Amino acid sequence: MSPQRTAPVRRRAHDIGLDVRAPKARCTDRHCPFHGRLPVRGQVIEGTVVSVSMQRTAVVERTLLHFVPKFERYEKRRRRYLAHHPPCLNVPVGHRVRIAETRPLSKLVKFCIVEDLGEAARRVKGEEPEAPVGAPAPAAEEA
Repeated sequence: MSPQRTAPVRRRAHDIGLDVRAPKARCTDRHCPFHGRLPVRGQVIEGTVVSVSMQRTAVVERTLLHFVPKFERYEKRRRRYLAHHPPCLNVPVGHRVRIAETRPLSKLVKFCIVEDLGEAARRVKGEEPEAPVGAPAPAAEEA
Protein backbone atom coordinates (compact mmCIF):
# COMPACT_ATOMS: atom_id res chain seq x y z
CA MET A 1 0.00 0.00 0.00
CA SER A 2 1.23 3.45 -0.81
CA PRO A 3 0.97 6.20 1.78
CA GLN A 4 -1.95 8.53 1.33
CA ARG A 5 -1.21 12.00 0.21
CA THR A 6 -2.86 14.74 2.14
CA ALA A 7 -3.55 18.12 0.69
CA PRO A 8 -1.56 20.98 2.25
CA VAL A 9 -3.47 22.64 5.03
CA ARG A 10 -4.63 26.12 4.07
CA ARG A 11 -4.22 28.36 7.06
CA ARG A 12 -7.05 30.70 7.73
CA ALA A 13 -6.38 34.19 8.98
CA HIS A 14 -6.23 34.53 12.76
CA ASP A 15 -8.84 36.50 14.65
CA ILE A 16 -6.69 39.35 15.98
CA GLY A 17 -9.32 40.62 18.41
CA LEU A 18 -10.13 43.81 16.49
CA ASP A 19 -13.15 44.60 14.35
CA VAL A 20 -11.23 44.49 11.05
CA ARG A 21 -11.58 42.37 7.94
CA ALA A 22 -8.95 39.72 7.38
CA PRO A 23 -7.05 40.13 4.09
CA LYS A 24 -7.97 37.81 1.22
CA ALA A 25 -4.33 37.35 0.18
CA ARG A 26 -2.09 34.99 2.12
CA CYS A 27 1.47 35.59 3.28
CA THR A 28 4.26 33.78 5.08
CA ASP A 29 5.43 36.80 7.07
CA ARG A 30 6.00 35.83 10.69
CA HIS A 31 5.28 39.43 11.79
CA CYS A 32 1.84 39.45 10.15
CA PRO A 33 -0.93 39.60 12.79
CA PHE A 34 -3.26 37.56 10.54
CA HIS A 35 -0.94 34.81 9.24
CA GLY A 36 2.05 34.98 11.59
CA ARG A 37 2.65 35.00 15.32
CA LEU A 38 2.43 38.73 16.12
CA PRO A 39 -0.10 39.70 18.81
CA VAL A 40 -1.67 43.16 18.72
CA ARG A 41 -2.62 45.08 21.85
CA GLY A 42 -2.94 48.66 22.98
CA GLN A 43 -3.67 51.66 20.77
CA VAL A 44 -5.49 51.52 17.44
CA ILE A 45 -4.85 54.59 15.28
CA GLU A 46 -5.94 55.79 11.82
CA GLY A 47 -3.60 57.65 9.51
CA THR A 48 -2.42 58.12 5.93
CA VAL A 49 0.43 56.18 4.32
CA VAL A 50 3.08 58.64 3.11
CA SER A 51 5.92 56.23 2.23
CA VAL A 52 6.40 52.52 1.59
CA SER A 53 10.01 52.67 0.36
CA MET A 54 11.42 50.55 3.21
CA GLN A 55 11.22 46.76 3.21
CA ARG A 56 7.97 45.71 4.90
CA THR A 57 7.74 49.05 6.71
CA ALA A 58 5.50 52.02 5.98
CA VAL A 59 5.40 55.56 7.30
CA VAL A 60 1.92 56.48 8.52
CA GLU A 61 1.16 60.13 9.21
CA ARG A 62 -1.61 61.43 11.43
CA THR A 63 -2.55 65.12 11.49
CA LEU A 64 -4.50 66.83 14.24
CA LEU A 65 -5.58 70.34 15.18
CA HIS A 66 -4.36 71.76 18.48
CA PHE A 67 -6.12 74.79 20.01
CA VAL A 68 -3.88 77.67 21.12
CA PRO A 69 -5.86 79.63 23.74
CA LYS A 70 -3.75 82.79 23.60
CA PHE A 71 -4.51 83.38 19.93
CA GLU A 72 -7.88 81.57 19.92
CA ARG A 73 -6.86 79.62 16.84
CA TYR A 74 -5.94 76.12 15.86
CA GLU A 75 -2.51 74.96 14.75
CA LYS A 76 -1.89 71.91 12.62
CA ARG A 77 0.31 69.22 14.14
CA ARG A 78 1.39 65.88 12.77
CA ARG A 79 2.80 62.65 14.09
CA ARG A 80 4.56 60.06 11.95
CA TYR A 81 4.57 56.39 12.92
CA LEU A 82 6.71 53.64 11.45
CA ALA A 83 4.48 50.59 11.03
CA HIS A 84 5.11 47.05 9.83
CA HIS A 85 3.57 46.51 6.38
CA PRO A 86 2.60 42.84 5.89
CA PRO A 87 2.78 41.60 2.28
CA CYS A 88 -0.82 40.36 2.38
CA LEU A 89 -2.01 43.98 2.75
CA ASN A 90 -0.86 45.67 -0.45
CA VAL A 91 -1.35 49.29 0.65
CA PRO A 92 -0.12 52.04 -1.72
CA VAL A 93 0.94 55.56 -0.78
CA GLY A 94 -2.01 57.87 -0.15
CA HIS A 95 -4.38 55.32 1.39
CA ARG A 96 -5.87 55.69 4.86
CA VAL A 97 -5.01 52.76 7.11
CA ARG A 98 -5.68 51.52 10.60
CA ILE A 99 -2.58 50.60 12.61
CA ALA A 100 -2.47 48.68 15.88
CA GLU A 101 0.18 48.67 18.58
CA THR A 102 2.34 45.57 18.93
CA ARG A 103 5.47 44.59 20.77
CA PRO A 104 8.57 46.44 19.53
CA LEU A 105 9.71 44.93 16.21
CA SER A 106 12.75 47.20 15.95
CA LYS A 107 14.06 50.43 17.44
CA LEU A 108 11.30 52.56 15.88
CA VAL A 109 8.65 50.08 14.65
CA LYS A 110 6.02 49.42 17.29
CA PHE A 111 2.84 49.38 15.16
CA CYS A 112 1.48 47.13 12.42
CA ILE A 113 -0.96 47.92 9.61
CA VAL A 114 -4.13 45.89 10.15
CA GLU A 115 -6.64 47.41 7.70
CA ASP A 116 -6.75 49.43 4.49
CA LEU A 117 -9.53 52.04 4.67
CA GLY A 118 -9.26 53.16 1.06
CA GLU A 119 -7.94 56.23 -0.67
CA ALA A 120 -7.56 59.39 1.42
CA ALA A 121 -8.65 62.84 0.35
CA ARG A 122 -5.97 64.39 -1.83
CA ARG A 123 -6.54 68.05 -1.03
CA VAL A 124 -7.20 70.09 2.06
CA LYS A 125 -10.15 72.44 1.81
CA GLY A 126 -9.04 75.76 0.38
CA GLU A 127 -5.92 74.49 -1.40
CA GLU A 128 -5.48 74.87 -5.13
CA PRO A 129 -5.19 71.68 -7.17
CA GLU A 130 -1.68 70.88 -8.31
CA ALA A 131 -0.97 71.22 -12.02
CA PRO A 132 0.60 68.21 -13.74
CA VAL A 133 4.33 68.34 -14.44
CA GLY A 134 5.06 70.06 -17.73
CA ALA A 135 1.72 71.85 -17.90
CA PRO A 136 1.83 75.62 -18.33
CA ALA A 137 1.16 77.66 -15.22
CA PRO A 138 -2.24 79.44 -15.14
CA ALA A 139 -2.07 83.14 -16.00
CA ALA A 140 -2.60 85.57 -13.14
CA GLU A 141 -5.68 87.77 -13.41
CA GLU A 142 -5.00 91.47 -13.87
CA ALA A 143 -7.24 94.03 -12.18
